[in-house]
Amino acid sequence: MEDQLDRIDRNILFALAQEARLSMAELAAKVGLSKTPVQARVRKLENEGFIRGYSAIIDRERMGEGHVAFVQVKLSDTRSAALDEFNRAVQAVREIEQCHMMAASFDYLLKVRTRDIASYRRVLGERISALPHVAQTSTFVAMETVKDR
Repeated sequence: MEDQLDRIDRNILFALAQEARLSMAELAAKVGLSKTPVQARVRKLENEGFIRGYSAIIDRERMGEGHVAFVQVKLSDTRSAALDEFNRAVQAVREIEQCHMMAASFDYLLKVRTRDIASYRRVLGERISALPHVAQTSTFVAMETVKDR
């Protein structure tokens, strides 16, 4: 699927990833086409799933969610049904910002956002540890975000 993209499509995707609120005229100027072909390309990229959506980047510090922890999760059962159950359950925990299945000595890596360490401790004890098949967790607290994109 990736080989279907030409240089202009890639430039459109890069420009929108940097600034999703560009007008079609601004986007057209950036990629060197007129507005109508750019609109058609963007629509095609959306329809083919290269563009999955548009969102606002929120200042999570100002929202009171500046504490970031990464949690390694080891499961007691890694058969398909158990993985599916964990995957579904993790969707319901608002504080879990990202969840990645890993090829490592643990099964999942979670990015968790809370107000502070006390809030994180409650989320870990009451929500994350209670997820299906969780056998063990290890927490790593971020001291500073250097790059977030």
